[in-house]
Amino acid sequence: MTTSKEQETVIKSELRKSFFRSNLLMATSNFERMQALGAYYSIVPTLKRLYGDKPKEVRVAAIRRHLEFFNTNPYVYGPILGISMAMEEQTLENQKDSVISVRTGLMGPFAGLGDSLLAMTIVPIYMSIASGLAIEGNPIGPILFFLLFSITIWPIKYKGLMLGYEKGTEILTGENGNNILRRLSTMGNVVGMMVVGSLIVTTVRINTAIEYTVGESTINVQEMLDGIMPNLFPFLLTIGIYFLLKRKSAKNAVRIIVSIMIVGVLLSLLGILA
Repeated sequence: MTTSKEQETVIKSELRKSFFRSNLLMATSNFERMQALGAYYSIVPTLKRLYGDKPKEVRVAAIRRHLEFFNTNPYVYGPILGISMAMEEQTLENQKDSVISVRTGLMGPFAGLGDSLLAMTIVPIYMSIASGLAIEGNPIGPILFFLLFSITIWPIKYKGLMLGYEKGTEILTGENGNNILRRLSTMGNVVGMMVVGSLIVTTVRINTAIEYTVGESTINVQEMLDGIMPNLFPFLLTIGIYFLLKRKSAKNAVRIIVSIMIVGVLLSLLGILA
């Protein structure tokens, strides 16, 4: 007979295995079910313990259940996996559909949280720091990015998995859980917009070489525009590209990039751009 201490050891081992497996969530991503196969692979240790001695039909049903469509931000997948593992243990067999219902319901909120706070904010900041060093020829750049990324993402994934398993659905159904999620999402959106705005100013460069003479004075158009509104051309170009991408659902992204390159070269040859 298994004691509670032995059971706890088994569960901790499962959690560690699932954590390492969850890092392969994107390895088998496809356009049919997105991350479903990676999600199933992550929860296999728990399914083996719960269904290892069950009839074949029950095992097949459990496998199919976790191969349903799934797609979220991989950096914050830990809590969803932990909650799924806890619900697999706690729910009756005729209530197992609720596991996938909850998992599906959490995809969107966690995807928004991970995209805004991590993928679109923290990671670009780390990339900009590392890229600055790499452009200067410093080999520490890519190494620094890997270290910063690992120090940030791995603890979030590991702690998220453990917290998700310990708290189960309580982590989000409780009032505090909802408030925390909303606050983090809002904070991520605000910081993300600030980072995107600063990247436009620092990385998008458009300077005109047009000058004209009035009497004995030579007026530089670029200096005049900078006096009115610095970085006006980068701002207009960014807004224009954003409008085109939104209008065409990013289908013509490659065409837009190539067109910008061609137009930029032509304007430079004509002496319009510096």
